[in-house]
Amino acid sequence: MTASLIAGLSSVAMTDDERRFYRDVQPAGVILFARNVADRDQLKRLVEDAREAVGRQDFLVLIDQEGGRVQRLRPPIARSLPPAAVYAQCYAQNPERAKRAAFAVARLTGEELRAFGITMNCAPVADLPVDGSHEIISDRAYGSTVAEVVALAEAVAGGYLASGVVPVVKHIPGHGRATADSHLSLPVVSTSRQTLSETDFAPFKALAGLPAAMTAHVVYSAIDAANPASTSAIVTREVIRSGEIGFDNLLMSDDLSMKALSGPMRARAEAVIAAGSDLALHCNGDLDEMRAAAEGVPALGGRAAERFAAACSCIGRIEPYDKEEALQLLAGLQGQQTPVV
Repeated sequence: MTASLIAGLSSVAMTDDERRFYRDVQPAGVILFARNVADRDQLKRLVEDAREAVGRQDFLVLIDQEGGRVQRLRPPIARSLPPAAVYAQCYAQNPERAKRAAFAVARLTGEELRAFGITMNCAPVADLPVDGSHEIISDRAYGSTVAEVVALAEAVAGGYLASGVVPVVKHIPGHGRATADSHLSLPVVSTSRQTLSETDFAPFKALAGLPAAMTAHVVYSAIDAANPASTSAIVTREVIRSGEIGFDNLLMSDDLSMKALSGPMRARAEAVIAAGSDLALHCNGDLDEMRAAAEGVPALGGRAAERFAAACSCIGRIEPYDKEEALQLLAGLQGQQTPVV
């Protein structure tokens, strides 16, 4: 049975203990970070080893390859990618060209990821930053209005889907207003429900048809003052799922090991699943923590298993494209701080 868990790895090669963990626990996927990457051949072997350890076809291989600051694969292993803010600059001058570029670069990136056996990218970011918010989002955002964020995030997601890679939109229902970095502490947003609906939540509602999303470790005190969205059954039910966003596809938590959460690792894993996520995500590669998280999640079943299968069905659905044009669009974005289009 597949466990409702995505886990990490400690280094550039699987240890014997990690092999046993993946074989015995059967997590739904593995997520890769820069610590797992030495060179192209090594990365391919690592992905193959993880797949061999679980012995299943429906095994997701994830990475965060947004571009800019958040890019786990870098030259010479993979292309350097611009941050989302560059697309926003382009959009301000020529929206159609910006959308073409966003799609094309995602299509190129998806092709690169597939060459390593990576099947899911934790992008695009659909958070809507506001003045005074923490810089953790800043240039990772595709703009400051709902319309531009939706247009560009939709194009990025489309590019990944056309490359046979599953996009994960994040951080639902919105991290852009947070005044703290959830890697380090728990952000609390006290904005009214109505304002959140009109701004932060709106991009995710428009993108609700995408196959996967990642939750935010952010408290929205107007909705649930006691729990961040990732562990809040109220936020998941009333906002993310059957509520105003209407997202009914594969939902995973943000990283359980982030300091926004507290308590034992097993309890954290139990909390995100109880709140309504389909998968718990654990990223740091600490095997003892991974074992504890695994003890806190069930086997995938019911609607969660259906959502997982639907996301997996997007893998490998590759559409043809003009690679030369895509490379030219990428070069145009990389060649200037403020694109002239």
